[in-house]
This record gives sequence, C-alpha cells and structure tokens, in this order.
Amino acid sequence: AYRDLRPRAPMPEFRAEFFPFANINNTIRLRDGRVLARISDLLEGAPDDVLYAIAHILLAKLYRKPLDAGCNHRYRQYISRKDVSAMTHRVRQVRGRKRIETAQGRVYDLDAIFDDLNLRFFHGLLARPQMTWSRDHARNALGHYDSAHNAIVVSRVFDRPQVPRYAIEYLVYHEMLHLKHPVRLRGLRRCVHSREFQADEKLFPQLAEAKRFLKTL
Repeated sequence: AYRDLRPRAPMPEFRAEFFPFANINNTIRLRDGRVLARISDLLEGAPDDVLYAIAHILLAKLYRKPLDAGCNHRYRQYISRKDVSAMTHRVRQVRGRKRIETAQGRVYDLDAIFDDLNLRFFHGLLARPQMTWSRDHARNALGHYDSAHNAIVVSRVFDRPQVPRYAIEYLVYHEMLHLKHPVRLRGLRRCVHSREFQADEKLFPQLAEAKRFLKTL
C-alpha cells in the first residue's frame, strides 16, 4: 500500500498492531521516521483485501494523498456487514466506558422530563433508558443517545435556572426519537435522521424557540 501511494519515496520503518479499541477505530502517526499504526482487533479476521484497504486509507490520510474510492468502498462494505456490526455493538458494551452520573441535576430532573415527554408524544410506550447529565459542561456535544449502553446524556451546561425547560425538553425529545427511529443502513451509508425522524421532530411545539436558544451557545 505504501509503494502504491509513494512509489519512489524511501521506505520508512513500520510498526503495525491490532489494538483492543472500544470501537472500530484505526489510527496512524509518524514519529521519528517510523510509521506507527493501530488497527482495531475487531478487524483481525478481515480478508487481506480489506486490510489492504485499511492500510491505503490510513497512509493516504497520513501523507495527504487522494483516497482510492475502491478501497474506501471495500472497507465501508465490510464494516457494514450485519455480523461485523453486531460484534462491534457487543464489544462496545463490554469495553466502552460509559460513566453514568445522575439524572437529578441541581435544577432539572431528566427522568421526570423523559416520563413527561413519553406521555405527551409517545403514549408512554418508550422504555426509559439510563438518563444522565454529562460530567462536564460540554458545549460541542449538547446531548446524545448511546445505543450500546442504552443511555441518554445531556450536557450539564443546561442544568441552570436561566435555561428554559423547553430547551432541555427538545434535547431529550430529539434523543428519544433515536429510540423510536434507530439508525439504519442504506447501502453503505448510515441513516441517522430519516425522513420519519425529521417529521416527528417537527411535532415538537417549541422547536423554533429551542433551536434559537441553542444557537446562543
């Protein structure tokens, strides 16, 4: 893969290893003239052409070379397989660290907000996942649903008296829609916010106000 990308460049020393990441992650870096690569051990049984594709993708990233569409397609096709996706999900549950803090904040109780929204919009049919405020006051990740740990996390930046309740309700409602409309694969692409998801999101009565408030952050 290196020779295909850099046919006349000197060959560096390589150190590549499978590594027990919590997900399918692959990393590469150049240090003191050595190329150091870590490949998720979930890919240890992948065919040689898939491993070649991974090598090409990492090296193209490292040396800022054009990415071969065939290699990218081959890699995406492999990790999108049902058996690989299922194995990845199981490993995330075991290895992934999900520190659950508390649903009860200083001002707002996420459990109570979930239960209220569940009755108002979902006929009380959604099973409540673990609800938790984040450890820090994150502004780049306001909220997310972690399917591997069945947890909804909301940034603690919202647990303040000056934050209107509808803003938190919208964040929780958005993540609840991920429970109703799970991520689906369309070919090799993950569909996170389907048309059905977006249609349901528009049913939130204070959607415009909530989005305007979030922009202030």
